[in-house]
Amino acid sequence: MDQVIIRDLLVRGVIGITARERERPQDILINAVLFTDIARAAETDNIADCVDYSKVAKKLTAHAESVGRNTVEALVADLARLCLEEPGVQGVRIRVEKPGAVRFARSVGVEIERFHTP
Repeated sequence: MDQVIIRDLLVRGVIGITARERERPQDILINAVLFTDIARAAETDNIADCVDYSKVAKKLTAHAESVGRNTVEALVADLARLCLEEPGVQGVRIRVEKPGAVRFARSVGVEIERFHTP
């Protein structure tokens, strides 16, 4: 299956359970692989036949910046659902990370895969 990749989308949102984490937005790093079939888009060279990755990135950004989730697990599930709502997206592998959340680690995060069920 073909893949459309959104790599290192950096957004700022409220995520976490402690009072310090909830008082102001922090960095959230999103990576998404959208599984699709690009055959028609490659044949027609028409944007209407493509997965609109700009639209997807804007939806992911808007949601992550506004939802204020407690856990990375809840946020990554939200974002996977949003990706699957997009025309042409048959599945998604998505990772959400919190840079600097754990001392001496670049980031911590959760990665999931979800697919449309037949």
